[in-house]
Amino acid sequence: MPALAPELRRQLENVVKAARGVAEAAATSALERRAVAAPLPFDHFTDADKELRKRLRARGRQIGDVRHPANATQTIDRLSQELAYEYWHRMLFARFLAENGLLMHPDGVAVSLDECEQLATEAEPPAANGYVLAARYAGTMLPEIFRTDDVLLEVEFAPEHRLELEKLLRGLPRQTFLADDALGWVYQFWQAEEKKRVNESGDKIDGRSLPAVTQLFTEHYMVQFLLHNTVGAWWCARQGISGPPGGAGVPDGKAPVEMEYLRWRDDGSPAAGTFPGWPKTLAEFTLLDPCCGSGHFLGAAFNLLVPLRMHDEGVSAEVACDAVLRENLFGLELDPRCTQIAAFALALAAWKYPNAGGYRVLPPLNIACSGQGVAGKRDEWRALANGDQLLRNGMDRLYDLFEKAPHLGSLIDPRRQDGDLFHSRYDELQELLEKALRKYAGDDDMAAVGVAAQGIVRAAELLSKTYTLVATNVPYLGRGKQADVIKHHLEAEFALGKADLATAFVQLCFEFVRTGGTTALVTPQNWLFQNSYRKLREELLQRREWSGLVSLGEEAWWSFGIRGPRTVLLVMTASLPRQDNTFFGIDLSTNRGETIIPLEEKDDRL
Repeated sequence: MPALAPELRRQLENVVKAARGVAEAAATSALERRAVAAPLPFDHFTDADKELRKRLRARGRQIGDVRHPANATQTIDRLSQELAYEYWHRMLFARFLAENGLLMHPDGVAVSLDECEQLATEAEPPAANGYVLAARYAGTMLPEIFRTDDVLLEVEFAPEHRLELEKLLRGLPRQTFLADDALGWVYQFWQAEEKKRVNESGDKIDGRSLPAVTQLFTEHYMVQFLLHNTVGAWWCARQGISGPPGGAGVPDGKAPVEMEYLRWRDDGSPAAGTFPGWPKTLAEFTLLDPCCGSGHFLGAAFNLLVPLRMHDEGVSAEVACDAVLRENLFGLELDPRCTQIAAFALALAAWKYPNAGGYRVLPPLNIACSGQGVAGKRDEWRALANGDQLLRNGMDRLYDLFEKAPHLGSLIDPRRQDGDLFHSRYDELQELLEKALRKYAGDDDMAAVGVAAQGIVRAAELLSKTYTLVATNVPYLGRGKQADVIKHHLEAEFALGKADLATAFVQLCFEFVRTGGTTALVTPQNWLFQNSYRKLREELLQRREWSGLVSLGEEAWWSFGIRGPRTVLLVMTASLPRQDNTFFGIDLSTNRGETIIPLEEKDDRL
């Protein structure tokens, strides 16, 4: 599908910003009515009301709200934000599914929003209206995204707030929900006001404010260019395909999918090289996006890899889709909300893929939140072990490792830990955790600890692996804006790149790739020439094989209008450069005072 048109993008931006304001006010009101912040339940509460309040308070403490022992009050700011996000996005995701013919009744039949409206009063339990029922259906379709046991799913907004959100959602045209990049813009627009507030405050950036400040939806042409000149170049070389000398794209009939950005040398070989250190088959290929945001790289890679696997392996679209999800694509993200959108975007891509069977149960998605912090005290984590020494040791190590995860995310490296836990024992650890969760099913606080631990084990597993290709848009955050917890970690672990979170991620990405593997990155341009990065450049030039470099200048981002951060696309491989190593370069930058190259024309030139 085409990308979201600029006028639809602007309309979506206005709606999402308005929806966040309404949803946060509604969430605060809903939690106050349930006495979540108050020291005691209200006198008129039933036993069910008291139980719901207790579970909501436990959920709040899990994500960082503070209970004050002196007076038994509890903050609700984080829980309010979480509830606002969950409520609005269930509605939003339901419409995405409905407009793509994928919203499923529990009986297995696709239903429209109008049909949900008709079914609402007859549902069990009855729903307030069609949108509420549609959101319920969406939640049961996506248990990995909306945990069916999440207490937030039991909270309903006041009618006036719910109707206002529904009006905003109805105001968006259908085309918005058919564009492949709409979900990415949704998240960026959701964060826009918070980003503005944090930047204007002058406060140092820590894990809580980091997603809003650094989250930048990657332009579609950037993603496609990097994937075509890595995966596409490797695949064409394996197939013996030559391209138009000095041109772009794959000759008609030579590939099962268009690769319009693939560049060729004058001799017809891929300009980025052939990547001889990569695997021999697509089944062995793995791609990680360590800061996957809303899943743009993962979704684009999915749509590239599925037809290639169908071609190479002679399998159906459904088999290829499931194989790509199971074997090829991996994502990590600091922000749990963004992790949710990435998972939904990838699931939606699989369900929408032509002739792949539509909605169906998918293989577990290899996407995890690397910013999941530990919940509860160390003694509570140890209690989960229930006397099992292996699990106790694992809980201790995970507690230490992920205590600062909300600030560090994918910068955490479990491979530096000793012991069997961080080599091959993740499946065993998950099984032990599931047993522990069953034991503590009636204890809200311990259940919260266990759920957090399960997410952390999954993140630790993905953080411990190495991959064929790491492709991402790195987060940008200069040293002067870094909170101490981030600054000190970069000093200790990424000294050459510590001046910016972006350059630390340039270093980090090579820790995720196996020998002969490749990084394909969107980064700021400044580190390629500023003196403070000289040692980093020398290290990468001496120890890494450079394949391609594109300078996009200041006009690379729709989000910034005419002037944004100077940006480059960079492809490098984890092998020592040969004496005759060459790489291609494209310069699309302009100096101040020169004619601006519009983003659309920049796209065409690539």
